[in-house]
Amino acid sequence: MPVKQTILVVDDNYGHAKLIMKNLRRSGLKNKMVHADNGKKALDYILGQGKFKGEEHVDDVIMLLDLNMPVMDGFQVLEYVRRNSKIKHIPIIVLSTTDDKNEIKKCYNMGCNMFITKPIDYEEFEETIRKLGSIFSFGKVPPVKGI
Repeated sequence: MPVKQTILVVDDNYGHAKLIMKNLRRSGLKNKMVHADNGKKALDYILGQGKFKGEEHVDDVIMLLDLNMPVMDGFQVLEYVRRNSKIKHIPIIVLSTTDDKNEIKKCYNMGCNMFITKPIDYEEFEETIRKLGSIFSFGKVPPVKGI
């Protein structure tokens, strides 16, 4: 039986976040899911600071990360996580509407585990997330090599 990692959905678009979590549930996942609407809140959650101070520390997490957000964007979060020895092991899957090859390459060069372009079509978006949930149901996302 796979370890139940917490799934941290980091997206400033509440509708997208809700749709992601709903379709992960539809795929059969029972994992705890948490939503953060910007990168700063995501890091606060992982590090147990800010409004999450005093709560149980979370280090067994999969981060689903949007790129374009206020306060702290996805690139900044990715960079911070990969440079912080305490949390650099966290798998990060970028979920973004961009299909710009340079941005995708940049994310991989910065250490993301996977990049998924969010389909614009509603039904395709739902199906993509359900497939992602199926991958999670098999076990842990592997760490980035060299980390």
